Amino acid sequence: MKPEPSPAGRALEAAQAALAAEHAAVYGYGVIGARSAGARATQARESYGGHLARRDALARTVRELGGAPRPAEAAYALPFEVRSQADAERLAAEIEDRVAGAYSDLVRASEGPLRREAADALSAAAVRAARWRGVGVAFPGLTERADEAQRARHS
Repeated sequence: MKPEPSPAGRALEAAQAALAAEHAAVYGYGVIGARSAGARATQARESYGGHLARRDALARTVRELGGAPRPAEAAYALPFEVRSQADAERLAAEIEDRVAGAYSDLVRASEGPLRREAADALSAAAVRAARWRGVGVAFPGLTERADEAQRARHS
């Protein structure tokens, strides 16, 4: 049986997972920006910039926790084909849900300033998801966990 990681190890694992989510978000917003126009294109650019900043901050955090930041993948598989602005909006909301889930895990695994930063990032992702979707969720970062558990039970 694999030993349970230390609190510092859990924080590092969660920070790496959040970093991976940010890498995927940056990639996804490249696709979203190409399929968006007007105010949505502006929203996509702002979201892209926010994810770049969080990604860079997380890379520093991973180093501070004693790890080597995971590099971005060359490309990411999208959950569906993005052909229209409506598809781009749906993808953006899904990306933000996934980012919120990663930060939710980091909130649980960390303490002090890192926990506050993760909570701020979770909140920001939830707000962006609500803006893209046009409606919010009761417990950001947990909704997709419930959906995953539901799918697992029915598999």
